[in-house]
Amino acid sequence: MKEDIWRFTGVLLFSLVTGILTGQVALCLLAGCLLYLFWQYRLFRQILIWLQTHDDSKSPESPGLIDAICREIDYLKERQRLRNQSLADYLKRYQEASAALPDAIVILRENGVIEWANDKANEYLGIRWPQDNMQRINNLIRHPEIAAFLNKAGIYRNRDNLQHESPVNPELALEFRLVPYGEHHKLLMARDITSIQRINQMRKDFIANASHELRSPLTVISGYLEGFASDDDFPAAFKSQVEQMRKQSERMQRLIEDLLTLSSLESRERKEQDEVVHLPELLATVYQEAQTLGDITGHVLYLETDPDLWLKGSQRELYSAFSNLVFNAVQHTPANGVIRIRWYADEKGAHFEVEDNGPGIPAEHIPRITERFYRVDKGRSRERGGTGLGLAIVKHVLVRHQAHLQIESQVGSGSKFMCHFPKKMLVNRHDKLPNSMTA
Repeated sequence: MKEDIWRFTGVLLFSLVTGILTGQVALCLLAGCLLYLFWQYRLFRQILIWLQTHDDSKSPESPGLIDAICREIDYLKERQRLRNQSLADYLKRYQEASAALPDAIVILRENGVIEWANDKANEYLGIRWPQDNMQRINNLIRHPEIAAFLNKAGIYRNRDNLQHESPVNPELALEFRLVPYGEHHKLLMARDITSIQRINQMRKDFIANASHELRSPLTVISGYLEGFASDDDFPAAFKSQVEQMRKQSERMQRLIEDLLTLSSLESRERKEQDEVVHLPELLATVYQEAQTLGDITGHVLYLETDPDLWLKGSQRELYSAFSNLVFNAVQHTPANGVIRIRWYADEKGAHFEVEDNGPGIPAEHIPRITERFYRVDKGRSRERGGTGLGLAIVKHVLVRHQAHLQIESQVGSGSKFMCHFPKKMLVNRHDKLPNSMTA
């Protein structure tokens, strides 16, 4: 600052002296100011060119304010260089770590534009980096289900994962996950689950085959036990033992039937069905059967249904799910308990509810209650003949009908099981139905 003031003062004094000597004071002062401004302009232009060319050479030197500005710019440039170097190092380490992952990683911009991908993305998805940089992923992966999942369309709108074969290797099973982050960015991950699916399939096949093999000999055993129990000539001393064996064989038969049902639900892919299920009639059947069970222990059952509300799906599967929920309520509600069954619709879709005033379920058990063979009270469940598979069957049936199960319960205040169906699965009885339904 001081150098600039002294320099400008010197130019004015020189111009003033020259003007006095020549008799043109005003003209000399004007000429001096213009020359000083032109010199300053040249210095600022040099700085501008230096900044525009991103030249790493030393900045223009000029004592005074301009020199201080240049030094500050040098300092900021050096700090920015170090920051960029640090960010580049972080990015390099991130890319190296991502490349080492066993999963395919693809970073997507808005509209599915590929910003980066690791090596596994080429192996699993056929996406090459950097060859496919700035390409739209829908142009590279054209399978309809994967494309619908990436666009969050249809049934994948609210789902965060998809299991599907690799678009470049049909023998490879992948689990896709799409995670939004930042502004309009998404992280696509594809994990190899081939071995997991193979193990699960082996488990399902084993359960199905073992259940089929056990059913025939168990039927024979049950037949003989029933014969012994009804034979008046059978020794009375063994009657109680035979009765116990008969009850246990019935329990084993129920377990095998549930295992076969669950195996069938897991192994068969559900396709779009045109079957229209008369839900009020189906629920009336379930209600009557539950009343037969409830009469033994004095349960009071209420049924409330919308007679015009029908549903698209599998009648056999829906009966299995709804009857499991209702029969479970009867079995786990103490004598003289109250059970309410509802079937209704609102703006969100259709809902099936089973509410009881039983002992309730502790909160820590609710997340796991739909797992197969999981029991809240193992002893009491076995005494009542439960197999531990009912809610697992319910869960699989609902998934196959694009629905979901919600459980609300409080210890000492009963439980409520709710099945929520989307609107597109509903049919009004007054709508046009297949001929088989209108006859």
